[in-house]
Amino acid sequence: MRKRIFPKLAAGNIRKNAGAYLPWILTCILTVAIYYIMKSLSLNPGMKELWGGGYLAFIMEFGSYTIAVFSVIFLLYTYSFLGKRRKKEFGLFNVLGMEKKHIALMLGWETLYVALISLSLGIGLGIVFDKLMFLLILRMVGAEIPMGFFLSERAVGSTVRLFLIIFALILCNAVRQLRTANPAELFRGERAGEKEPKSKGVLALLGLGAMGSGYYIAITTQNPLKAITLFFVAVLLVIAGTYLLFTAGSITLLKLLRRNRRFYYRTNHFVSVSGMIYRMKQNAVGLANICILSTMVLVMLSGTISLVAGVEDIMRTRYPAEFMIYSDEPSAEAFEPVRELRREWGIPVTKEMEYTYFDLVVIRNGNSFDGREGLEMTDLDSIVNLVFIPLEDYNAIMGENRTLGEQEVLVYSDRDRISSDSMRILGREYTVVQDSREAFVSNGLLASNVFSTHYIVVSDMDSIYSLCMEHGLGYEEISREVQRYYGFDVEADEEKKLEFYDALLERLSNGFQGIVETRMGQRQSFMELYGGLFFLGSFLGVLFVIATVLIIYYKQISEGYEDRDRFVVMQKVGMSHDEAKTSIHSQVLTVFFLPLIVSGMHLAAAFPMVSRMLMTLNMLNTKLHLLCAGGVFLIFALMYSIVYHLTAKTYYGIVRR
Repeated sequence: MRKRIFPKLAAGNIRKNAGAYLPWILTCILTVAIYYIMKSLSLNPGMKELWGGGYLAFIMEFGSYTIAVFSVIFLLYTYSFLGKRRKKEFGLFNVLGMEKKHIALMLGWETLYVALISLSLGIGLGIVFDKLMFLLILRMVGAEIPMGFFLSERAVGSTVRLFLIIFALILCNAVRQLRTANPAELFRGERAGEKEPKSKGVLALLGLGAMGSGYYIAITTQNPLKAITLFFVAVLLVIAGTYLLFTAGSITLLKLLRRNRRFYYRTNHFVSVSGMIYRMKQNAVGLANICILSTMVLVMLSGTISLVAGVEDIMRTRYPAEFMIYSDEPSAEAFEPVRELRREWGIPVTKEMEYTYFDLVVIRNGNSFDGREGLEMTDLDSIVNLVFIPLEDYNAIMGENRTLGEQEVLVYSDRDRISSDSMRILGREYTVVQDSREAFVSNGLLASNVFSTHYIVVSDMDSIYSLCMEHGLGYEEISREVQRYYGFDVEADEEKKLEFYDALLERLSNGFQGIVETRMGQRQSFMELYGGLFFLGSFLGVLFVIATVLIIYYKQISEGYEDRDRFVVMQKVGMSHDEAKTSIHSQVLTVFFLPLIVSGMHLAAAFPMVSRMLMTLNMLNTKLHLLCAGGVFLIFALMYSIVYHLTAKTYYGIVRR
């Protein structure tokens, strides 16, 4: 056979199978464009030149690796629908005399055409939208918009290399399947999976156990640091449980429904249940993929949107005052240069707070707080901060004139309450005179700590120092943990506040031991970090939504062709057109919305763990996160329903032919 015929034959096949090939080519183009945009953004020098540099460049680089891995898995998976659809065609070629090596050569040309179209149009589309995405990021983080256009040759080269490898893998897999199949198998390739699968109760129980274990970890993990370390463990367990339950569990459930005669022996139930059973093994993998992708979209978007929506709350939590000074010298004289500079500038103060504090990290067991020697991973949930403040400073802050006995304390907690009228600190009993969740002091460094903090007002700090020394803390170690905080707000415009901050840094540059912070100076850094996370979450969310829609589309087309002959036979033996339509609607509706329901369950189970992980980024507003999660799920469910109606029409159209 002349080799020159194969390029023409491949081009003709693509044109004749445009209904199946066009969505696949569009999928490749979009995936190429998305990867190029993310890779180009990670290499854009403008990212690293932003104030506070490095956050966005790192986030974009991480995103490019994530998209690369996803592209390999996603394109290989979606091509399997197209490959299965064309097996009958290959079988016909084989019967008519075309050898398998000739079919493989034709497939090679088809793959080459798709690769060239996808890379040229995808990179072109990526170049067009790359600048737009960069401008969008700059707008989100409030940075200045530079002139000029950036074209990354490295991004182009990386994109070409990655997707040539992906297309080579797709071709190799298609040729492998072609070589191992005989013409008869190719002819019935579209109907593969019709053999009724066996019930796998053990695997269903394993899936239930894996998913339950993932849910348990997500719900019960209290410490934010531990939540980060265990998050991927919980994710892997839930993914494994999802696949097992959709494959083995769904078959077991359908067979139980078949045993229920009252349910099964109805026209719509009989056809839909029997139809789902015989190909559920293949069907379930697609449903599980849709469920996992949907969950990724929901978790990422709800988390990143809540960060951006709550950025002002986060800023005020981390920087409760416009100017904050933490001195290693616990005396009021340490802040005298600050007051002198303020008087020189003539800036009026609207609010100020000053106090001495001693920070001690301990292990909590009920209402007992002990030392943390030999700390292990299992202790992460029990670590807390105890911040001791003298009664004198407390009275000055609150404008009160309280008195406390030597063994009496006032307690203010940021998260967890002391549920008793007494507490044991390093073996010594203290009576809790007052326990409240109301914040009476502000301290950005302590607010950024991922552990729960209890502010404890004591009558005499010396007694606390001596107690710590009795339990192994040396004088130098205690001295390092004793600090004095001074925070204040001023009445001035933003420009003058920043100028005053620069002057303050210069005034304290000689001899001052401590930390100076300002809310205005850190705003851009926060906006870069949270804006970058939001952009990445939105970008990946859009990618996963596209993937979800395409998998649903291919799944509906594939099943439509599989079901068409079956419903024709059912109508010939007496099933009316309306009964066939009702049965189709019942089957599609049941299968289609199951992933949405399960992904909603995954989102609800992941919510506590994700909330605690967001605490490491100073996101403490759980109500806002809950509203964002609920809103994202409702919008996604609406979009999912629209996709259902659009793809269901395609399915009905195929079945009715």
